[in-house]
Amino acid sequence: MSVIDIGGNVRNGEELDDRAVGNWLIEHGEDISGPVEVTQYSGGASNWTYRLQYENADLILRRPPKGTKAKSAHDMSREYHVQRALAEYYPVVPEMVLLCQDESVIGCDFYVMKRIEGIIPRANLPKEINFDELQTRELCTNFIDKLIELHQVPYEGTELEKLGKGDGYCQRQVDGWDSRYEKAKTLNVPSFKYVRQWLKDHVPSDSKTCVIHNDWRFDNVILDPENPSKIIGVLDWEMATLGDPLMDLGSSLAYWVEESDNAIFKATRRQPTHLKGMFTRAEVVEYYLNKTGLKTDNWTFYEVFGIFRLAVIAQQIYYRYYHKQTNNPAFKDFWIVIHALHIRALKLIGLQKIEANDIAQKYIAKFKELMPK
Repeated sequence: MSVIDIGGNVRNGEELDDRAVGNWLIEHGEDISGPVEVTQYSGGASNWTYRLQYENADLILRRPPKGTKAKSAHDMSREYHVQRALAEYYPVVPEMVLLCQDESVIGCDFYVMKRIEGIIPRANLPKEINFDELQTRELCTNFIDKLIELHQVPYEGTELEKLGKGDGYCQRQVDGWDSRYEKAKTLNVPSFKYVRQWLKDHVPSDSKTCVIHNDWRFDNVILDPENPSKIIGVLDWEMATLGDPLMDLGSSLAYWVEESDNAIFKATRRQPTHLKGMFTRAEVVEYYLNKTGLKTDNWTFYEVFGIFRLAVIAQQIYYRYYHKQTNNPAFKDFWIVIHALHIRALKLIGLQKIEANDIAQKYIAKFKELMPK
């Protein structure tokens, strides 16, 4: 099926020494033969992901980007061991093959896993997948159900218990992301002063503690080519930890773009949540709470936190562009998106009543000017 995700050409400057990797795999007992075809998956702001297609093996290699200073930011060993520990309880995790912590091989840690053949839904579903509204609703429901399944994984008494500190997660996250934003600020982005203070003043007690993914998006799942509404794989476990499941949900919804959202969010949408049949953000929350039995009288906190966290992630990437640590043109207009996220957060907490006022329209107009024709 042509919609199966196979990767593309390796980006300039991100070439992989496939001979060194192949020799290392053979030295460690892997049965690989024949020439290898190397492709690279899209992305690049986080870890780099390659497909290694041998005559008798189809593998995926994950490594940190070049120039990474702190291993904690792109910890290959942790990501590898998280998935190994989860495999018994959550079968959509890819099968781990080997972890390499010998930097003499390709200059960094990396790990290899077996490839799951399927479809990765990105900003738009492949045109060959012509879902009607009911099929789209089924995909949306399955997506949320897979998150709920993860939040039910038993972790106490297992290796997963070492994933995080547990209780007090909400407070630690607010403090941590607040500090990260302060360090990454540039002159052309808002201070988020009121939003940051509001979050500190409204930190709830954790609803519960469970395994959370921390980057739950459609482009981190793999769909069955024969039944594209079915999820057969979940990827990118870099930020998985023990924490509050409502924080996981709130962070996920920060990426959830609806048909009624403004032009900035629509233009930067990276998953197909705009399709007819998809839940709205409010419907996702209602479905999740009804199915899990969790209760909250402070949902706005989780939603605002998710928006602020996404703004910090975007700003950390933009900071690298602003200071000429990367010249990737995809990052040059991130500051506008950060303003849009700020407005959205202010609207939610009621400090600024915004629908389509002059400020919002100014940034939408500026963004449209900068978009390629």
